[in-house]
Amino acid sequence: MQLVRSVALFISAALPMLAAAPAAAAPPSVHERLTALAQDITYTTARLFPLTATELGIPGHDGDLDVPSEAARSAFVARLRAWRERLHAIAPAANGSIGLVDRDDAKLLDAQIEAQLDGLLVYRTDRKNYADGANSIVDTIFLQFQNLPIPGQEGAVEADASRAWDDIVSRLAKAPAYIAAAQRLATHPGHLYGLVGSEELGGAPDFLNGALSDAAKAQLGAASPAYARFITARDATVATLQQTKKYIDAHVGAWPENFAIGRAAYNHMLRAEQLLPFDAADVEVLGQAELGHGWAEEAWLASLAKRSNLAFGAQSGGGLAPSGQALIDYYRERIAELRTFVTEHDVVTVPDWLGQIKVVETPSFLQPVSPGASMNSPRLFARSTTGFYFITPPKSLAEAAATLDMNQDFDRDRIWSTAAHEAMPGHFLQLSIARRNPDFIRKIQSSGVFAEGWAYYGEEMFVRLGLYGDDLDGRLYTARWERVRGARAIVDAKLASGEWTYRQAADFFARETSFTKAAADAAVAGIATGPGYVISYTVGRVQLENLLGEYMLRTGERGSLHDFHDRLLSYGTTPFAVVAPELLADLNKTAAQVRAAANY
Repeated sequence: MQLVRSVALFISAALPMLAAAPAAAAPPSVHERLTALAQDITYTTARLFPLTATELGIPGHDGDLDVPSEAARSAFVARLRAWRERLHAIAPAANGSIGLVDRDDAKLLDAQIEAQLDGLLVYRTDRKNYADGANSIVDTIFLQFQNLPIPGQEGAVEADASRAWDDIVSRLAKAPAYIAAAQRLATHPGHLYGLVGSEELGGAPDFLNGALSDAAKAQLGAASPAYARFITARDATVATLQQTKKYIDAHVGAWPENFAIGRAAYNHMLRAEQLLPFDAADVEVLGQAELGHGWAEEAWLASLAKRSNLAFGAQSGGGLAPSGQALIDYYRERIAELRTFVTEHDVVTVPDWLGQIKVVETPSFLQPVSPGASMNSPRLFARSTTGFYFITPPKSLAEAAATLDMNQDFDRDRIWSTAAHEAMPGHFLQLSIARRNPDFIRKIQSSGVFAEGWAYYGEEMFVRLGLYGDDLDGRLYTARWERVRGARAIVDAKLASGEWTYRQAADFFARETSFTKAAADAAVAGIATGPGYVISYTVGRVQLENLLGEYMLRTGERGSLHDFHDRLLSYGTTPFAVVAPELLADLNKTAAQVRAAANY
């Protein structure tokens, strides 16, 4: 730059009639430097870990796999530390001259880096979960299968479909080596991790040999060389998965129970990673309050039902849902009704560009870890705007209704409640809006506390706004799931801290939630092996409702539920520690400015 400036000055002095040389470019702002760091973190991580790239929808890596190793693991830890040093150089924590948004962006990136470092150095799940590499491959291949391009839809052409199959075959061919390498990192395999991982692996061949193979045969052609390559790669992967399951089943009995991370690490997770104003003791108190309120709601409803001679279940829930293929259509109709309800009751803006929701049955290999309904919203960087709503149809709708099974949506009201959480206005709407956020740092946030807090808050909101009318079943279902969320929060803190054993937690959970023993055991296994997530419902909803109260106090008659919700969703999937102060500071912005900020 010094040479350029000297030449410019020389020309200016020699030729005074020429216009002055342009001023030197201003140095990048703090926001620009933070954004550049966030992009480096995101795209470098995608390059180093291609499964992450596929999960995010970043193109160009879908046929690749890394080779896990001790050297690569250590190098990534060093890279994370270097990113953190770079972050602290851009935005020192004590620098009061940095604006609120930039301070918050730095806080978000710091928490993101901290979570990755803690995962490798504190929780060390890759050391404990022997099945993780194998199950990650299956999960990602399924994600690619879900998102296979269809020529003529969403801008896809024939070449896109061909390339997608090449990527799947390439990844399957590399899978056995990847799985073996990941297993070498599992130096301290855990008992519960092994049980859960083996159960998930048990269903994987059904998908690989079934739906995936059927699609490959139909789209590649049974006699094509491409299909032959697919079969070879598929069979090698299936054999590796089966060997992995066999090994786990033979050794899991001798593996220790090592899921607990300790109270200090758990509290650090809450504060430093999730940016929560709570510690483990606070979480337990919130869980107890929620659990008690759920029991009270159920008692009130039981009294009302007795006085009015009403029954719970399909008799008071809009009727039993149909079985078979008709059930898929029934779900679509209920989701459409929710969209109409949201609009008619002025809940939140539903943008015209919102994509479609495909209702599909949960594949067997995912049912052990996702026994109820779930939503895969559009991937963050993918072109597609389609979401996938997974349902696990009851083996018997009538039996599920008779037992009021908590994990089975057997009637209209229960489908409404679950779909309100997963689809409209829950995860699908919220995450679809978040992925369009023009601020890159906000776009890449994935706070479970915000996402689950929003979806959970919507369940009771719909009760209060009259979705179920005089029917009691939807209200009972909401109350019982409040009990579940409260019990989850308590169990999560107790298990992660090491205060409770798995058996203590599962027995408590079954007693407090009305889950069957088998369902409670499965739920607690998931909580134990993924500490810190299931509290998101409880701590997210309470922070959201506190923010709503503060919003109403400040806006008075100017405020509305619709305006609050639009503002809330404009910040992305971001912790309330960031959303709350920014939303309150932005109250002078008009509704149009809010929607523009979220790129509605």
